[in-house]
Amino acid sequence: MPAAVPPSGIYVPAVLFFKENEDFDVPAIKSHVLRLAQGGVTGIVVQGSNGEAQHLSHDERKEAISLTRKTLDENGFQNVVIIAGCGAQSARETKKLCADAKDAGAAFVLVLTPSVWPGDMTRENIIRYHREVADYSPLPYMVYNFPTVTAGIDLDSDIILTLSEHPNIVGTKLSCGNVGKLHRITSVKPPSEFCTLAGVSEVLLQGLLSGSAGAIAALPNLVPKLHMKMYALYQAGKIVEAMKIQAQLGQGDWATRRAGGVGAMKALISKHFGYGEIYVRRPLMAAAQLNGTYVDKLEELIASEKAL
Repeated sequence: MPAAVPPSGIYVPAVLFFKENEDFDVPAIKSHVLRLAQGGVTGIVVQGSNGEAQHLSHDERKEAISLTRKTLDENGFQNVVIIAGCGAQSARETKKLCADAKDAGAAFVLVLTPSVWPGDMTRENIIRYHREVADYSPLPYMVYNFPTVTAGIDLDSDIILTLSEHPNIVGTKLSCGNVGKLHRITSVKPPSEFCTLAGVSEVLLQGLLSGSAGAIAALPNLVPKLHMKMYALYQAGKIVEAMKIQAQLGQGDWATRRAGGVGAMKALISKHFGYGEIYVRRPLMAAAQLNGTYVDKLEELIASEKAL
């Protein structure tokens, strides 16, 4: 019997806050999780790329998941879904992370393609790898396509559709931003069968109009309510109004990358929402200063968020 498919909606790969000594800033992490849930998001991705997963030990990964689940449950957000990023550079380690994710309270796993040896990652080997780990995973499995962090390895729609036939592979996140690829997948596999999610806010509405289930995107770390408003307008068939907000989100996505990515998001959250510090783990860089055109654009978005 096929595994359960994630519910459609908006998911956010939560940034993870640290103290100056790089230990977890638990109060800030909890405050962030709670603000995202109060903003109406469908789910939270823990230990995704924006959560600095590659910089965490196995024990820290488990702690991040369990802390998120506990925070949600204690505040009445039992319905908010947790997806755990579990990608590693070997099948053996990825299997261990999938098992840990279940123990810590996640509902789904999200797995990148290994990329240390990109020349060895042939089409056949990519399919073999994901099938092997999905066979083992105690949680429903999602394929994560993000060429930027996988040495340029970009899974095409044929590979993803082949993997979608596996009974435990239930979805994909497309951080490549390729709407044509997304549409090819959704035209064969609707969201009720396979959860295809855009991986960036700049194509959120375009993806929805092409049959996606929603998105896992970084920008809701700053403006979750604005994303949920756009999603509600789309569901109500108010496409012209939704497109106006989509234009803002597209500008915001670009501004986030240009302003400093994870470091800039943490600095803006600390400044505007009153929790967390700017610290990141090396080799990432903390935001040295918050000024310039791109920061101004993000602060306009945050003002719109606070007005909702």
